Amino acid sequence: MATAYYIGVMSGTSLDGVDLALMDFAQTPPKLIASDFTSMPEPLRFAIGEIVKKGEVTLQQLGEVDHQLGLLYADCINHFLTKQGLKASQIEAIGCHGQTIWHSPQSPFPFTTQIGDMSLVAVKTGITTVGDFRRKDMAYGGQGAPLVPAFHQAFFADEQRITAVLNIGGISNVSLLVPDQETIGYDIGAGNTLLDLWIETRQGKRFDQNGEWARTGQIDQQLLDILLDEPFFQQPPPKSTGRELFNLQWLQKKLAQYHAILPSISAENVQRTLLEFTAQTIADALQKINNPQHLPCILLICGGGARNVLLMERITALLPHWQVSTTTEYGLDIDYVEAAAFAWLAYQRIHHLPSNLPSVTGATQAVSLGAIFTN
Repeated sequence: MATAYYIGVMSGTSLDGVDLALMDFAQTPPKLIASDFTSMPEPLRFAIGEIVKKGEVTLQQLGEVDHQLGLLYADCINHFLTKQGLKASQIEAIGCHGQTIWHSPQSPFPFTTQIGDMSLVAVKTGITTVGDFRRKDMAYGGQGAPLVPAFHQAFFADEQRITAVLNIGGISNVSLLVPDQETIGYDIGAGNTLLDLWIETRQGKRFDQNGEWARTGQIDQQLLDILLDEPFFQQPPPKSTGRELFNLQWLQKKLAQYHAILPSISAENVQRTLLEFTAQTIADALQKINNPQHLPCILLICGGGARNVLLMERITALLPHWQVSTTTEYGLDIDYVEAAAFAWLAYQRIHHLPSNLPSVTGATQAVSLGAIFTN
C-alpha cells in the first residue's frame, strides 16, 4: 500500500517538550500513524524561558539556543524513526514550527520570530524540512497566526453542524467551522500559561494536575473582573497573542490592582480564579457565534487543557448548548493535533498548495506557507 509519510514537530508556549506526529496523507482522511513526546532539557527550557520573559538576549545567546533547539528537534526525530522502524527515505518531509520567542503582529513593523535551526534539522535527519511558516503570511498583511485552522477545516469540518476546535495550550485558540461561512480562527487569550506560572511560582510545580489545587480554592469575582478587563478581549478577529502579553508581569499587575481594593487573597483562590478566567474567556468567545439555522454545535478540545478535569467541567457548564468533546474521539489524539497540523502544512508546501486562510489571519491572499530546507 502506498504511503505519504510526513512528520510534524511542535514545541509550544508551555516549553514542556517536543511533540512529534507521523501522518500518512495517502489515506483519506489523513491518518495519524504514530506520535511521540520528548521533554525539553531543563537548561534549554530555562534559557528559552528567560528570553521570552525578558524580551532581551545577546546575539551569542540567541545563536547558541537556536542551534541547540535545532539539534534537539533532529535528535527527537531520529530517535522516533528508530522506534518506529522507519528510514529517513520513507519520510517525504518534516514540518517543524520552531519555538516562538516573540510575536508582534501589531507593531509598526510587524514581525514574528521562531528559533530552531531548520538547516540542522534537515542535515542531521537527512529529510527535507519545512519551517518558517508564519512570516510569509505576515508579508501578505496577515497576523501569521493562528495557522492550524486551515488544518482543522480540512480534518474536522462537517456541513451538518457547527464545529469549534479549541486548543488549550499555553494560549487558547479556536477554529470556528460554520457551514456556508468562511472559517474563522483566532487566539482567545491565556490558556494554561497563567495557571502554570502561578503554581510554579507558589509550589514549584510545572502544572496543576487535573485542576486539583484550583479545586481547593474559590472564585474571587473582584479579581476575575480585573482579569477580564483586558483590551485584547475587545479586539475583533483576526487577532493573535502570546506570552508577550499574558505573562507573570501581566498577572502581577492585575494582582496589584486587586490589592489596591482588597488587602489579601489566598494563593489557591488566585489559582481557582485564573482557571475560571480561562474558561470564561473561552465561553464568551463561543457564545458570540451566530447560529440562525439552529445547527447542532460541537466543541472539540485538544491540548494540555483537555486533561484538566476542572477546566473541562467549567467549560461544559458555561456552554450548555454545546456538545463538549475532545479531538481524540474524532480521530486525533488531543496531545498531537498541532504537531499533526504542521505535518499537513509541510504536505501543502511540498505540493505548492495554499495553507493559510485569509479569513483567519487577515492576509490579502491564500498562499503556500513555509521555507524548504534540504539536506
